Amino acid sequence: MIRRLLTIATQEFRLARRNLWVVLATVALALFAAALGFLGAGQGAALQADVLSLTAASLSTLSVYLIPLIALLMSYDAFSGEVERGTLALTLATPARRWELFAAKFAAQALAVGLAVTFGFTIAGAAIGAAYGASAPGLFAWVRLVGSGFALGAVFVAVGMTLSALSGRTATAAAYAIGFWLLLVVLYDLALLGGVIAAGDGLFTTRIFPWLVLANPADAFRLYNLAAFGSAPVSGVDGLAHTMPFPPEAALAALGLWLAALLALGAQLTRRIKP
Repeated sequence: MIRRLLTIATQEFRLARRNLWVVLATVALALFAAALGFLGAGQGAALQADVLSLTAASLSTLSVYLIPLIALLMSYDAFSGEVERGTLALTLATPARRWELFAAKFAAQALAVGLAVTFGFTIAGAAIGAAYGASAPGLFAWVRLVGSGFALGAVFVAVGMTLSALSGRTATAAAYAIGFWLLLVVLYDLALLGGVIAAGDGLFTTRIFPWLVLANPADAFRLYNLAAFGSAPVSGVDGLAHTMPFPPEAALAALGLWLAALLALGAQLTRRIKP
């Protein structure tokens, strides 16, 4: 079984590398992080804050738009694309079980996204640290950012693969992926902020709102990273990171629950795919 998993995962990772997904994602994340760091250096001097720490806080807020999108673009055609090309039938003709196929594909694509996050942010962090210096808190914040970014990417890879197994067609899977991204990354927070404004200091804001924030993997990623800063220069949902009635580790637990649920659901849906 281990050999089958490694064979499928290796082939899937080579495909991602051949399609330049890892390289393109690494370059995009590195440029994104470096731009935030160097353009925000003046704000760091005004706030008397470490530039590396300040950039990590900004990336915690803004990279939730980019990492999930990269993960979904890598994974949305994991099964639907093979169905349309006719290659899935050949794969299923081997002794590999369907859940093994899902697990191997997930491992390869999660690794691809994780490497892009790690290399992209590390390159940018090294450049920022070389230009403005790096303190121990700044390095720690950067390590938290990279590790939690790896976890966020894995969650959305599982989302993309689950949607791909559900749809069976590439165009449908792409529509599902973009819709899911818009729902969780953009519209969810707008709905929560609207609810807070409407409810004021009522029951929704004090009791229900914190758990709804934690239930969103994108918000959980941000809360985990922003909780490490005493006064992060953010507002909106992110500005509430220090008022949540649970420890930052609860956000990591939320990401873990999302990942476990998606892997179980995706493996189940894979059994129903008709090649």
